Amino acid sequence: MIGYITWNIDPEIINLFGLISIRYYGVFFITGLLLGYYIVKQIFNGENIGIENLDTLTVYIFIGTIIGARLGHCLFYEPEYFLRNPLEIILPFTWKIGDHFEFTGYRGLASHGGAIGVLLATLIYCRKKHFNFLWVLDRVAIATPVTGAFIRLGNFMNSEIIGNPTNSNFGVVFQKVDLLPRHPAQLYEAIAYILIFLILLWTFNKLKKSNNDGYIFGLFLVLLFTIRFVIEFFKINQVEFESEMLLNVGQLLSIPFIIMGIGLMIWKGKRL
Repeated sequence: MIGYITWNIDPEIINLFGLISIRYYGVFFITGLLLGYYIVKQIFNGENIGIENLDTLTVYIFIGTIIGARLGHCLFYEPEYFLRNPLEIILPFTWKIGDHFEFTGYRGLASHGGAIGVLLATLIYCRKKHFNFLWVLDRVAIATPVTGAFIRLGNFMNSEIIGNPTNSNFGVVFQKVDLLPRHPAQLYEAIAYILIFLILLWTFNKLKKSNNDGYIFGLFLVLLFTIRFVIEFFKINQVEFESEMLLNVGQLLSIPFIIMGIGLMIWKGKRL
């Protein structure tokens, strides 16, 4: 065990009145969203776009993210359970007759579902406000990896989405799970997402005067979901049925996004 990091932090920061649990995951989630908002705000300011437009867009994206991520987890990973308990999809607590009440929050959010939710929410916003859909997605895409990085830090605090056992010096022992040194897959993703943010920001500043709306978003899809596809090899499966699959659910869901991104880059790259 010498040389490995031992991780056993309580994911709960404080419990209010024995009912409401304030957890590191929620704090990191909100922090990531606020940082994403700040980044897009700076971009809008640099292009003389009214901040009131961003405020409305933020509301759409927040709702789309939560609904999409929640439905994505319920339908992609645990459809049988949530079809039997449909109210638990939308309620942040569990309670059955004769059983105790527990505020759980929304435990179980799928990034692929969140991505679909953001796309649909942005599309609705653009149609209502008469904005160019791809133009908006380019700017939102730059900030999204930062939010994703903080969400993965929240997963690390929860000792969830852990990696496979490893003998490398990067191993972390998640004592709430077992005593095996494992790949800190959450940290791998968080670091990768920050690098993607820097690449996207550099590319945006280089190409922002070009007539190529959608290229940045395409690059975002390729980079983020390729990283997600690769890191899945280092993770344990989230649900039991994945052990019988050649590629797990996360990898299968990443492929269409990668293909979409390549298509956008080829289409829009012709104008560079």
